[in-house]
Amino acid sequence: MKKNKPKYKQILDAAVEVIAENGYHASQVSKIAKKAGVADGTIYLYFDNKEDILVSLFQEKMGQFIERIESVIDENDTADEKLYALIEMHFRQLAENHHLAIVTQLELRQSNKNLRMKINDVLKGYLALVDNILTQGMEEGTFHGHLNVKLVRQVIFGTLDEIVTNWVMKDQRYDLMEQAEEVHFVISNGLKIHSNKELA
Repeated sequence: MKKNKPKYKQILDAAVEVIAENGYHASQVSKIAKKAGVADGTIYLYFDNKEDILVSLFQEKMGQFIERIESVIDENDTADEKLYALIEMHFRQLAENHHLAIVTQLELRQSNKNLRMKINDVLKGYLALVDNILTQGMEEGTFHGHLNVKLVRQVIFGTLDEIVTNWVMKDQRYDLMEQAEEVHFVISNGLKIHSNKELA
């Protein structure tokens, strides 16, 4: 399997840097190969073309992203604690890898429809984590029992996504992690049954 070959991760890590620094369209395969320290032809032993590199990059990095979030979520008991863990880890992983943040928030958005469909498939794993937190919160009686899970899931993901995009657009000049607590407060109190009392 190509993912287990030694240069696979090396090429993807190089691609993140090259695409973040030059933009997807200006990132020739030769630039990625040079950054990875491999011959141009080696790239094609692992990937069909530049688009395949971008999709593979997202699949690999998002897979790791989801695994880390899932691991942190599992360490918490209540749905509200898990929600905070998800928000905090979402921000932390992108704050720790500025190049990856640029690629996920900016470069992937400029891709064609076919590419976006493949990216949406990868995101299903992330959205399933959010669904599970919402369902648990409803079952616990912490969150409103009549939530439209699919809609609320999009609100949560869209909020986190937009906050990270704004941070990237402002050249990461402030601490993204400092936003986690307040974002959790706003989302959590919108979901809780006794939100009005808690906000008073």
